[in-house]
Amino acid sequence: MSSSLSADPVRVIKTGPRGVGSQMSDFAALLRTVREAGLLRRSKRFYITTFAVITLAMAGAWVGFAMLAGTWYILLIAAAMGIIFTQYAFLTHELAHRQVFQSSKLNDTLGRLMSDLVVGISYAWWMNKHSRHHANPNTVDKDPDIETDFIIFQKEKAVGLKGLTKFMANRQGYLFFPALLLEGFNLHSHAFQEVFNFKKKVDKRWLEITLLLVRNIGYLAIVFSFLPLGMAFAFLGVQMGIFGLYMGASFAPNHKGMPILPKGSKVDFLRRQVLTSRNIRSGHFMNHFMGGLNYQIEHHLFPTMPRPHLRRAQEIVKEYCKTKDIKYTEVGLFTSYGIVIRHLNEVGLSADGDPFDCPAAGRTGYSG
Repeated sequence: MSSSLSADPVRVIKTGPRGVGSQMSDFAALLRTVREAGLLRRSKRFYITTFAVITLAMAGAWVGFAMLAGTWYILLIAAAMGIIFTQYAFLTHELAHRQVFQSSKLNDTLGRLMSDLVVGISYAWWMNKHSRHHANPNTVDKDPDIETDFIIFQKEKAVGLKGLTKFMANRQGYLFFPALLLEGFNLHSHAFQEVFNFKKKVDKRWLEITLLLVRNIGYLAIVFSFLPLGMAFAFLGVQMGIFGLYMGASFAPNHKGMPILPKGSKVDFLRRQVLTSRNIRSGHFMNHFMGGLNYQIEHHLFPTMPRPHLRRAQEIVKEYCKTKDIKYTEVGLFTSYGIVIRHLNEVGLSADGDPFDCPAAGRTGYSG
């Protein structure tokens, strides 16, 4: 059961009470089928091979850096490193979800090393933010991914904007992808804000501070030692720009423009995860390119499921949703980008008036 939300991407789910037993049994039956199919078993060979390929690519990039230092061809290496760092970030995401090893401690240890020492992002910050997102995707006041930052994701938050802020909000869909070129800098900034905020409890704070300082200072020292000043800044700009764009373009299609759950809504786990998530129609290439995020519905239902098993799980989940009459959304990558752009522009245009005047806000994706 596949469908596109392109005709009506902005909907608010209205919910009501449901029997607890039926809520749990719907997902329990699906979970049992998936578990019996062996799809929750770890795939260490896949991850070891993937890590080895990415690391060889990074080693090759550093060789290219040494060979091309002092020429503007070095920017090609910067772009390649932006892609490779994003691939490392995908592995970090999977370690954080316990997809790689059975041991939670081993996943956490390697995830922290990968995140802080390799990618340069705080593992503690990511775990806090991403765990809250998974628990309550697209839920008002609970999902940090729909809170206002540079982009406004909720119509009511756009009301009353004036001047330049309103002008940009009206066009934020078109500005979204260009803005992602700065997302790499934003992620690194959040990392240091997290670990140096001593008013907040941070797991293994001093270890993260040490790893982040070693990684980021060491990286900057190499770049500025081997490249002329202007070229060094250009290298960092390209590398960070590609990293931020690639990261954002991989995560953005998954929930943006999907139904938003009101604060305090009562929706069972299965429907909460399926109705607020969007899959990207894909094959093996897309699965590697997006780090498994193309199977967002299955990832949200089974966050510990290894990437290689998501495709088979999708077949089971789609058929199950069909039998339960649960809307399962799957579109092409560029179609999803179009939905995201239209949705963000529509949200931004709410600055011109009351968001509840929009007919789409009254439509429901699910009634309990």
